[in-house]
Amino acid sequence: MAGAIDTILDANLRAVIPLVTAALVRRYGNLADCEDAVQEALLEASVNWPATGIPRDPRAWLLTVARRRYIDAVRSDAARQAREEREAALGAAGTEATARDDSLELLVLCCHPVLQPVSRVALTLRAVCGLSTAQIAAAFYCSEATMAQRITRAKRAIDAAGRGFGRLSVAELAARSDAVRAALYLLFNEGYAPSGGELPVHAELIAESIRLTRMLNAALPADAETTALLALMLLTDARTPARTDPAGLPVPLPEQDRTLWDPARLAEGRALAAQALRAGPPTPLAIQAAIAAVHAAAATAGETDWPQILALYEVLVRLQPGPAARLGRAVVVGMARGPLAGLAELALLDGDERLARGHRLLSVRAGLLERAGALDDAARAYAEAAAQAPNAAERRWLTARAGRMARPDGKEAR
Repeated sequence: MAGAIDTILDANLRAVIPLVTAALVRRYGNLADCEDAVQEALLEASVNWPATGIPRDPRAWLLTVARRRYIDAVRSDAARQAREEREAALGAAGTEATARDDSLELLVLCCHPVLQPVSRVALTLRAVCGLSTAQIAAAFYCSEATMAQRITRAKRAIDAAGRGFGRLSVAELAARSDAVRAALYLLFNEGYAPSGGELPVHAELIAESIRLTRMLNAALPADAETTALLALMLLTDARTPARTDPAGLPVPLPEQDRTLWDPARLAEGRALAAQALRAGPPTPLAIQAAIAAVHAAAATAGETDWPQILALYEVLVRLQPGPAARLGRAVVVGMARGPLAGLAELALLDGDERLARGHRLLSVRAGLLERAGALDDAARAYAEAAAQAPNAAERRWLTARAGRMARPDGKEAR
């Protein structure tokens, strides 16, 4: 059934799902039951629409069916007969579909502080983006049953915690924006650099994270952090067409065909990055966007202003001295001052247990060793990184790179 739903839910239809869900939540107040009713309506659409055609107003159709399914569910519970009468009366009055767009309010609701970050993203993908449970499970590399349980627990937790739903003031939205941005950032990163699975990128997750971040930015145009996040996403996603080769393997940034980069996204991203920097004291997101903007300004890899990027990384590490920023700085030191200097920086991170659990440190070391001419050591590091990489496409690329080090002609072993 999930396959049929995925066929029906194209990008245009998916945009109406949060409107229908929000309309039910505003009327009935129970996120879990309302979202279940919307999913029932989508199942019915997947059966009826291929035969009858998509209705002229899909939102009105879905809202009408979802309301009926909600009331049916209420009626089926004998312990809630009194509520059933009240809800049935509400449902009979005014069945027209609302034109009000509550997508942003629904996004904020899905990022409720009682939820863990991963649960926030999963619930956002389901209620706001309209993805099926199977699609979300695939994005998080778990079983559909496990993801269904996680989403159900998340909805119940929000309902148990109690929350208001409706138009948010700018002050209220700003107060909750940190949690929303964190969820959107995690959603984008999972799309752009999947933590597992077969694909080098998840284009759908990237598109949804950018769409939702645009909404947040439109609602908070003076919020520099949201502006910086949107800039970072656009500048990073602009490189997506050049990030894989015809075989589906990742292409490192220095080797990408920059004529494939999206010029419109680059221009918009650079303008937003500059706006975020001008807004006040630098923040980690603003610095990351600025770094991406410097990369975007170089027509070729050789024209990259590595000293400027290194200066920005110095600021980033001071603001956010975590392993990711320090690993990125080591890469940039290797480009600005040579691979041996990069390897020396990398040695300072060997004791960081957070990096030891992944393959990134080994992968960076392999690249620096390759540039330093230590091909045997590079081959071993690439092979070790491949053994730890959870993403299949990246694992194949690292394995091929290890084989390349062992061949005097520099070509990957087949």
